[in-house]
Amino acid sequence: MLLLDEAEQSGDEMIASYTVRGDEFFLQGHFPDNPVVPGVILCEMMGQASCLLIKDSASGAVTYLTGMDNIRFKNKVLPGDKIIFKCRIIKTRPPYYFFKSEGFVNDKLSVSGEMTIAVIV
Repeated sequence: MLLLDEAEQSGDEMIASYTVRGDEFFLQGHFPDNPVVPGVILCEMMGQASCLLIKDSASGAVTYLTGMDNIRFKNKVLPGDKIIFKCRIIKTRPPYYFFKSEGFVNDKLSVSGEMTIAVIV
């Protein structure tokens, strides 16, 4: 399930985005009459954006999200919102890559955290 609309690398940072349409499967029933993008989906989006930074290293391999630390949810993400993710590598220790990721809606921090991704051949 691809949860990014577009992505572009800018120096050592990946900038990716997703616009919440309102008809996504993950909004159904979460919460009735008050659809909010679930935190686990925001984490998946951050993980996908982070993986784009290591796509060359991961060619022909499988990437696994192996850890999430200091995940914080600051503001809701709602239908119609465009969330922009900024991700960067903070450390590598093959096969592990450590990332800092943040997601913003209208320049306001909505989600942030650190992720560990393993690249397994």
